[in-house]
Amino acid sequence: MSDMFAGMDISASGLSAERVRMNIISNNLANANTTQGPDGKPYTRKLVIFRELLSDTINENELRSQGVEVADIVNSKNPFRRVFDPTHPDADEKGIVSYPNVNPIEEMVDMITATRSYEANIAAFNAAKLMANKALELGQK
Repeated sequence: MSDMFAGMDISASGLSAERVRMNIISNNLANANTTQGPDGKPYTRKLVIFRELLSDTINENELRSQGVEVADIVNSKNPFRRVFDPTHPDADEKGIVSYPNVNPIEEMVDMITATRSYEANIAAFNAAKLMANKALELGQK
């Protein structure tokens, strides 16, 4: 019986992880032009790192996936965008302003990918739920 719900658990973990990813992407987009944060530096793009959840050994050291989780949220290593704008209040002595290393186009592509993954997990969850309901209906006959 627990195997019947394993698919739902895996899909639910994917939904949770993709929700975190979409929130981080939204935060990146919201701060795409933040030239000075609390630390005095431009906002740094955040990236979500996923990790597969594996079960204990089941047969001959074979592992089985139990879903995915957010392993870490890390800062991007890409350099800040530097723009010459001597009138900007955050310009340095040479008139250069450092902008976040957030590329809105890249963020939108990542958001579309995360949304599609979220939708795929919903479809898989609903399919597993339908199969469980059908199995219960068979048991009633």
